[in-house]
Amino acid sequence: MRIDTTRRERFLGARRDRNLCVLEGLHAVKHAHRFGAVFGEVVTRDPEAQIELAHNLAPDIADWLAAAAVCVGPDGFDQLAPLAHPTGVMAVAERRAHEAEQILRATGGPVVFLEEPVHLGNVGAAIRVVAAAGGGALLTSGRHDPWSPESLRAAAGLHFAVPVARVEALGAYGDRFVALDADAPDLREVALPERPILAFGSERQGLSSEIMDRAAVRASLPMREGVSSLNLATAVAAVLYTLRATSER
Repeated sequence: MRIDTTRRERFLGARRDRNLCVLEGLHAVKHAHRFGAVFGEVVTRDPEAQIELAHNLAPDIADWLAAAAVCVGPDGFDQLAPLAHPTGVMAVAERRAHEAEQILRATGGPVVFLEEPVHLGNVGAAIRVVAAAGGGALLTSGRHDPWSPESLRAAAGLHFAVPVARVEALGAYGDRFVALDADAPDLREVALPERPILAFGSERQGLSSEIMDRAAVRASLPMREGVSSLNLATAVAAVLYTLRATSER
């Protein structure tokens, strides 16, 4: 099948467009559709194989996918991404714009705040955890875009399940900060503020002194002696599920 250069430019350009995103793979497209994403275009390498896979793994979207997806063939599909996804489906969708102030005023569940994260795959994995564990939102600071292609790939379309945004400052919300700190008291034994903002430091530096000083509470995850840290996304998962289990008890 002849490669459509206009479509190729559209998909590659969407990776740089702050109003769009590219969803790679069946799970990403599935989650985005379930949570109301607005799609610009959905493409597939092989419609019959794709619909069969959807019926097996995501039957709730199979009919929609059969109607929405455009077949571009193997050669055309492989031209639309730096590394074409093995499930053979991709889509361009509109990003969701969220303002930090609106998120923090409206969100009922715990908000996860990642201070200057370094690895974008960790950001996406953390978004996936927040969505699964019933968190209210995920915010980041620093230069990296939490809607980057790397984050989108790791989040499997769950940017559309919870608000995700980058923020410059959270100055008015210090009384809701819970600083996760290995030297602090056990998370299960501290009194958390209402609607907490759970602050996690970067993979290299940890939390800044500014966040530590402003936090209403410091708390830690219990860990085996000699183990000093966890992967960032793993730490987010452990904290959210600890809070969820404590609340349910």
